Amino acid sequence: MKNNRVLRRGVYTEGSQGDIMESDYLIRKKPMQALLIFSLPIILGNLFQQTYTMADSAIVGRFVSEQALAAVGASYSLTNIFICVAIGGGMGASVIVGRHFGAKQYREMKAAIYTACLAFLAVSVLLGGLGLLFSRQIMTALNTPEDVMGMAVQYLNIYFYGLPFLFMYNVLSSMFNALGKSRIPLYFLIFSSVFNVALDLVLVIQFDLGVAGVAWATMIAQGISAVMSFFVLIRELKKFACGQAETFNGRELKDMTKIALPSILQQSTVSIGMMLVQSVVNSFGSEALAGFSAAMRIESICVVPMSGIGNAVSSYTAQNIGARQTKRVVEGFHAAIRMVIVCAVVICAVLELFHGGIITLFLGAEGTETAIATGENYLIFMGWFFCLIGFKMAVDSVLRGSGDMKMFTIANLVNLSVRVIIAVTMAPRFGISMVWYAVPVGWFLNWAISYSRYRTGKWKLIAENAVKEDKETGENDMSEKIREALTFTGRVQGVGFRYKMYYLAQQYGVTGWVRNEYDGSVSAQAQGREEEIDRVIQALSGDRYIEIDHVGRSRIPLDEEERGFRMLN
Repeated sequence: MKNNRVLRRGVYTEGSQGDIMESDYLIRKKPMQALLIFSLPIILGNLFQQTYTMADSAIVGRFVSEQALAAVGASYSLTNIFICVAIGGGMGASVIVGRHFGAKQYREMKAAIYTACLAFLAVSVLLGGLGLLFSRQIMTALNTPEDVMGMAVQYLNIYFYGLPFLFMYNVLSSMFNALGKSRIPLYFLIFSSVFNVALDLVLVIQFDLGVAGVAWATMIAQGISAVMSFFVLIRELKKFACGQAETFNGRELKDMTKIALPSILQQSTVSIGMMLVQSVVNSFGSEALAGFSAAMRIESICVVPMSGIGNAVSSYTAQNIGARQTKRVVEGFHAAIRMVIVCAVVICAVLELFHGGIITLFLGAEGTETAIATGENYLIFMGWFFCLIGFKMAVDSVLRGSGDMKMFTIANLVNLSVRVIIAVTMAPRFGISMVWYAVPVGWFLNWAISYSRYRTGKWKLIAENAVKEDKETGENDMSEKIREALTFTGRVQGVGFRYKMYYLAQQYGVTGWVRNEYDGSVSAQAQGREEEIDRVIQALSGDRYIEIDHVGRSRIPLDEEERGFRMLN
């Protein structure tokens, strides 16, 4: 039997340190290797997510009507804002969680995770309620064509019912990513994607529910994934030995908010910009809107690898800063740029060669000339510029991961403003193409501002100050701990004493070790808060198989590097 795995009396005691070592590859492996390991599951997962989003559009466009596709497209820019709020908020929270994880501050890490989940659940319920109240007014303000208004509002209302599931799923995925477990969200996304497409086909084709069927399919699939993700996360957190973490911590919420709000802005830049210019696109009629909507779905897929690389850089930066390895952050950034270039070349080749066939997948051979021309022109132009959003996301993620949010926020505001101003002022005069001409201009200015900030090196100072503050907080917590040498005599061998103590130490966040002695006694060292050590001893004394005659206790120096509880024989 392997030394680090013991099964006895229903307690599975595989060393949690092994699980943790598997998760900290972002601070151990070569930068390119670490980023690839981390980003590939995110990219694959997001591709699956975008695939079922595309399936929604393709199924509606082919089996309902071009107006139905336009209705889903008219809603898309608004619904995508809520998705970006969830993703951006989760990414902001993951920076704090990743920093605690890199510094091995597991109690604070758990408190941050619990706080993030509760905070975003409350936000999602609030936003969902407001959306249900004002969905028609919002679509009217966006100049949604009258022939698609009813379907667009119906789609939105069902979407808002499922908003808590959407938020929780994306926030939970960010928590897994912060812990280096990026494969877990991938598995749930694969399940959700396949299940969503199957429900689309059943509800739209067999039950003829139209746009409502697509909306219900998405809500049900994401709801199931969110619930399963929650229980898996709870299971993963039990592997980290620490004391009882707070369910809600105001300081953690404040720290997360500082990073989450700009992250939400960064994630929402594209969506907010598209919502603000949606009224411009809508004014060209439902045929142009259908072509534009199809092209936007394709753009969303093209952005996936860039976003996945950016997410990887953010978690990589946070963990390495927590581990005080700033040099690795720079190496990781350079590796990310090389990954972006490779992805951009592939995307450009695919769009320039196959744009016609791709658009036909959505609109079918019977699509109108205006719709097809709008979609193809969008893809032909945009194919050359996806490297810009990749560069922008990589450098933005270094700033976000280090907590340097001021210039990050300014850069993304400039991006948003430029895109909106060009589209709103130029498209009515020179045509709908001005909407997509504005996109690479905004991306380039965003990258230029963020990269200039990165070159100053000020993000390193901000990160070092944040880590220093976290360390001081951890030292204050350490000052409340004690370490005791313990000797137990009585019927304490051959009755599962060590396994019971191991289990209790994990439960109460006590670190140390326990071993049998040749004279029939048991020796141990226990480190934690005094009341936690007392609870372990009390629980041992109350076990019906154990009879403790005497407990010898003496104070010894703390071991500040110790992590976890071990059985030595």
